[in-house]
Amino acid sequence: MSETLKHLLNVDRIIHEPARLMIMAILSATESADFLYLLNATGLTRGNLSSHLTKLEKAGYVQIEKTFVGKIPRTICRLTPAGSEALELYLNQMQTVLNKTITNTEKQ
Repeated sequence: MSETLKHLLNVDRIIHEPARLMIMAILSATESADFLYLLNATGLTRGNLSSHLTKLEKAGYVQIEKTFVGKIPRTICRLTPAGSEALELYLNQMQTVLNKTITNTEKQ
């Protein structure tokens, strides 16, 4: 296995899944987002979004706050400091892989 591909073995599998990466990217650009906003922004079903948010919450990457506005439930999600750090590390790792791939391609 090439050295470039070995870097992919070390990426955070929680974040690497496309739907969770999309959620993390959205939350990194906002202070917080409610469930309906994430539902519309991601295009996921309610069940899929809920499942991915639960995995991110268990990893400590997302904080989920459930409140009520009158009698209407409201779920607010925000990236935790650990989530921000994990996303930054993931993005740096992927950038390294891309840079090495480009470099290796140019050498050939």
